[in-house]
Amino acid sequence: VQSRNRWAEQLHRSPFMQILISALLGITPGCLGAFTVVSLYTHRLVGFAGLVTVMIATSGDEAFVMFSLFPGKALILQGVLLVIAVGSGWLVHQIVPEKGSAGPHGFEVHEEDICHCFSRSSIIPQLKQLSFERTVLLLGTFAFLFLLLSGTVGTPGWDWKKITFLVGAGFLFFVFLTVPEHFLKEHLYRHVVKKHLLRLFLWTWGAFMALYLIQSNLSLTHLLENNLYMVLLIAVLIGLVPESGPHLIFVTLFSEGLLPFSILLANSIVQDGHGILPLLAESRKDFLKVKAINMGIGLLAGGVFLLAGW
Repeated sequence: VQSRNRWAEQLHRSPFMQILISALLGITPGCLGAFTVVSLYTHRLVGFAGLVTVMIATSGDEAFVMFSLFPGKALILQGVLLVIAVGSGWLVHQIVPEKGSAGPHGFEVHEEDICHCFSRSSIIPQLKQLSFERTVLLLGTFAFLFLLLSGTVGTPGWDWKKITFLVGAGFLFFVFLTVPEHFLKEHLYRHVVKKHLLRLFLWTWGAFMALYLIQSNLSLTHLLENNLYMVLLIAVLIGLVPESGPHLIFVTLFSEGLLPFSILLANSIVQDGHGILPLLAESRKDFLKVKAINMGIGLLAGGVFLLAGW
């Protein structure tokens, strides 16, 4: 919105840049990167190769959990996903013909209704007339910052994890303080908080319950360890579910050392959270093509890493 579509015109001319940017957007935690590339694809600003790339690279909301449970290994996973995504995207670009543009490509830009984000002149009026949504988000973030700084939350000392949480929470507080009312209500409060926060919490809780049952049952633990190729297939099939949450079971099992890296990698390649759902409304054929390609790449990459002892 702020760039008025100028950057998109340059992106449209470079297939490799489309693939690279799609991969970088994909490895960012959450589904926003995938949503962005799907939107660019529907406007014919990014080709099919870029679409495949972002869906391979993204791990959806599970990435947030991975970085909290095993940040070092999560970073390695994101690096591997980035390499596989770029390589696979370029291969798809060479093999799969691109769609022709059905009409003038690009976003519709409303000249009279511009989103003036971070406008200093609007911050004070927004604070004088605080909406319920802004109040909840500001108080929640302030409470977290207070607990973090007082040592109630996190380790007593300051390590890189605590500093990361402090910087992230501080940035969120700044965003909640300054963004326009529409963006805050529609995108941050109603979409992120009301739609996804509780669901992600319930899936996380369910995954840890499943982990507890598996760890307390030796026969289930041995079943996992002795049937890794079957688990690989199950991980890939569950990865086909276009939703954030079901994949957390593989994240938690890996965090406890009950699954190898290859299983988590295969699941991460195939799953894309709910970032691919807008594509389902646009083109079921493209949705199925992306899922089929990513399933094949997930099985191949997972199998190779499993054979290598990863």
